[in-house]
Amino acid sequence: METRQSAGAPAGRPRGFDTDEALERAMLVFWRHGYEGASTAGLTSAMGISTTSMYAAFGNKEKLFRKVLERYTEGPSAYLARAMEEPTALGVATAILAGTVRTTTAPAGPHGCLGVQSALATSDSGQEVCDLLAAWRNDGYSQVRERFQRAVDDGDLPPRTDPGLLARYITTLAHGIAVQAASGIGRDELQELADAALRNWPLS
Repeated sequence: METRQSAGAPAGRPRGFDTDEALERAMLVFWRHGYEGASTAGLTSAMGISTTSMYAAFGNKEKLFRKVLERYTEGPSAYLARAMEEPTALGVATAILAGTVRTTTAPAGPHGCLGVQSALATSDSGQEVCDLLAAWRNDGYSQVRERFQRAVDDGDLPPRTDPGLLARYITTLAHGIAVQAASGIGRDELQELADAALRNWPLS
């Protein structure tokens, strides 16, 4: 809820405004509805602030989404960074897919992936967001590819392994899991899919 603006506060920004909480609520709206489906009215209602306050604090909808995507990367999607620390390439892949299944099917939150859902339906006016999400997904792919390259160099993966192709396989599967989760496929079935995909993992 907004409180009366205090003297000297930026125009449109309520006293006691909790940026962290507002971003968390905005993240859930974007996650549930995608970028295009998240209306300004829906965002401000969920955040508990006026449109004026939203623009004063975050800028426009696109700038708010950029901040939300950063929050998502450091929060729900942080399993990717943790997966990079696994000692083996198979451990990395297992952690990525398990993290994807867990995050996209969490009972308390929206199903699917914010980064994938927001990219599925974007109009011409949202091209910058589409490009942002493409770069976000490519960054994830690049992290996995580099980690698999190290696994090849260290002898953890066979020398003829194509780390780029293997990384593309894992990230594409993760994105597919997210889409399936958003359509209502359950956690157990998606985990079985992830397990099956790793049964023929290349061994050194």
